[in-house]
Amino acid sequence: MTLLAQDTKLALRGGPKAVQREAGDAFTWPIVTPEDEEAALEVLRRGAMSATDVTRKFEEDLARWFGLKHALCHNTGTAAIQAAMYACGVRTGDEVICQSLTYWGSVLQVFTLGGTVVFGETHPQTLTLDPADVEHRITPRTKAIVAVHYCGHPTDMDPIMEIASRRGLKVIEDVSHAQGGLYKGRLLGTIGHVGAMSIMSGKSLACGEGGFLVTDDEEIYQRAAAFGHYERGPELTHPDLKPFAGMPLGGYKYRMHQLSSAVGRVQLRHYRERMGEIQQAMNYFWDLLEGVPGIRAHRPPKGSGSTMGGWYAAHGIYLTEELDHLPIARFCEAVRAEGVPSCNPGANPLMHLHPVFNEADVYGHGKPTRIAHSDRDLRQPKGSLPVSESLPERCFWIPWFKRFRPELIEEHALALRKVAENAGELARG
Repeated sequence: MTLLAQDTKLALRGGPKAVQREAGDAFTWPIVTPEDEEAALEVLRRGAMSATDVTRKFEEDLARWFGLKHALCHNTGTAAIQAAMYACGVRTGDEVICQSLTYWGSVLQVFTLGGTVVFGETHPQTLTLDPADVEHRITPRTKAIVAVHYCGHPTDMDPIMEIASRRGLKVIEDVSHAQGGLYKGRLLGTIGHVGAMSIMSGKSLACGEGGFLVTDDEEIYQRAAAFGHYERGPELTHPDLKPFAGMPLGGYKYRMHQLSSAVGRVQLRHYRERMGEIQQAMNYFWDLLEGVPGIRAHRPPKGSGSTMGGWYAAHGIYLTEELDHLPIARFCEAVRAEGVPSCNPGANPLMHLHPVFNEADVYGHGKPTRIAHSDRDLRQPKGSLPVSESLPERCFWIPWFKRFRPELIEEHALALRKVAENAGELARG
């Protein structure tokens, strides 16, 4: 449909707001029902919070849902990704490659393994690791590539898997933003050697607090279990691991709390249906904005077989050159004035510029932890990743609809359209 405003005067200039309807439950998440409550109460009533029986059932559910042999639940997604790194062989002095534009939990925990990170460029349309920038960053120390499906958008996995296969590297998919998303028809988390993710209460698949990894690789599963799940030691058969049964090799206790497991089982049962409604709502929002100058949908092309899963942390792409070079902050301010409170510029801070990756001596090595075990200074100062560094001015948060409410979605889309079509007026002051 075509959006037409009865009064196109910007709310910032005294005009009526584009968004007039109350949001109601359109943005409410997670959806908690008596089914979730009863599942949690069952665990509480029998005092099984620190047991593993419900967690084991949740792992069976997850393995079946992903179509893989193994799922291993953790207390956080950070722990799941750390265990995946360990299981993929990351040790002292090793390097992993990851994009800089992501949450720190995608890669910072590599420091605990004595490893470090080399950041690659981010693709300006997908906001994911640019495969064309990966190969020249590989060294003899590189062990793994962390492919982050950032803000729900699938990473271009085929070229990354080709590079990894040719160079003998492992690929860890960080699916924390993209549970249920597809890449060319394949479920995210099933393409790399291991998929790991957070399912804390803000994620599109939400359990309360927790994470998990999934894999078809028996050795990766067993090494991950040995790292932080001491109670599983007697089950492990790998000859490198059997002598150490009974204690976690990493010195961590990473099992998932069973209240999270219980809620996670219920949430997973309803996830495809709820995810489908989110996709319907978000795609409708972007369809309404097709052709509007200065803003582009952050989603895969139609007909590609790729999808955004639950659209966690939904974003748009901003092209200031199409809007009289109106600063993105001013654009977002005007959209907020139209009644869209969630519109703000930028995304996660760029990690390669953060002091933790450049200055912090976390473990007392007498030098920054980033280079504590390296034979070269691989820190990446400002200017080293120009595309990534341009992205805070080229992306912005958009409403994350959890329900398909067409009239409400139309009003939110109209807000963006109004501002884009009046950008020249704003740019002139």
